[in-house]
Amino acid sequence: MAIRNILKDEDPTLRKKSREIEKIDQRIITLLDDMIDTMYEADGVGLAAPQVGVLKRMIVIDVGEGIIELINPVIVESAGEQIDVEGCLSIPGITGEVKRPARVVVRGLNRSGKTIEIIGEELLARALCHEIDHLDGILFTDKVTK
Repeated sequence: MAIRNILKDEDPTLRKKSREIEKIDQRIITLLDDMIDTMYEADGVGLAAPQVGVLKRMIVIDVGEGIIELINPVIVESAGEQIDVEGCLSIPGITGEVKRPARVVVRGLNRSGKTIEIIGEELLARALCHEIDHLDGILFTDKVTK
């Protein structure tokens, strides 16, 4: 496992749409492990593959309840509304208020290729939305209201 370099805002890779993962092989597993190590090393709560320069649809999150790994995540349901301050490992030192759903249901694959659903509320809902946005080249600064 390795600590990867986190791309910063000016890197054009962060604005590109990521590709779906068709096969979960050892390279994907290694990338998941590296992303987890990188996220913890940077003291973050989430990391998307594009942030480490890989345009694949995969994210890792830990809001204090244990690690969540999602491959090809899709928001299948959202409800409510919350506005709170966000930051991003790719945009250090910048924060802003962003409106997000208060609750989301996200479907994706785990590292074994099994379909899983994650129900996120409050901070977890925010983190899921934030990281999935990265997969479509969207940064939180695009959505800042204040």
